[in-house]
Amino acid sequence: MYAPEVCIRKPTDTMSAALNLIDPAKPKRIALIAANASTSKQTGWPIGFWWAELTHPYWEFVEKGYQVDIFSPDGGDLEADGFSDPEHESGYSAADILSLGFKKSAKHAELVKNTKPISAIKVADYDAVFLTGGQSPMYTFFDNAPLHKLVVDFHEAKKVVGIVCHATCILLKAKTADGKLLVDGKTWTGFADAEEQFADNFVGQRIQPFWIETEAKKLPNTNFITGGMFKAFAVRDGRLITGQQQFSGAATARMVIEALGA
Repeated sequence: MYAPEVCIRKPTDTMSAALNLIDPAKPKRIALIAANASTSKQTGWPIGFWWAELTHPYWEFVEKGYQVDIFSPDGGDLEADGFSDPEHESGYSAADILSLGFKKSAKHAELVKNTKPISAIKVADYDAVFLTGGQSPMYTFFDNAPLHKLVVDFHEAKKVVGIVCHATCILLKAKTADGKLLVDGKTWTGFADAEEQFADNFVGQRIQPFWIETEAKKLPNTNFITGGMFKAFAVRDGRLITGQQQFSGAATARMVIEALGA
């Protein structure tokens, strides 16, 4: 008779102490890329990465036993968008206790300090690349040719590419070796126009220099779709996996895990 595998934890065990890995000696590896700090030319605000789009995928990956290394285009200390901070006075992300826990853990908070630059990433060393969004990517990712090339290199090496929220702006420009857009013939998602309008109304001014959905729908031979406004929504098209906005990070990460097969 088949005896099901069971896991009995001791009271001192951590969540990760009972990971059920296929090959503990060779865990899957993720290169997670977050944006460096910048300043919005629209609002004049200091801008950076979005907490939930980093912490929620990070949690999904490490709970699966994956090794996650955090990078940024230029390297160095990272700064988060204020509205993404669960302790921000606006209360906009007050319910994000996962990011709050990450911030309060000295071990984890250290991971967004002194990050390595993307020039240090060797595609062969990783199973997937994952780009987090925020307000900064609209300025620091959009025209970043080395970042575009890195993402395309992962895809063309048959590795998995995950991109969330405003980080998907790179897909308006990133091209493969044959000169075609990476999203040519593909279905993908990103921050929706309806969400941009909501955000603008919330703060009383235009926030972004352009809207991804508007620009995506000008492109020939690509299919940009969205789910419900501020609902978890992710799309997989082969090795390209995209998430709509800050509530989609975990869903996007789970699709990456599915694509990696374990």
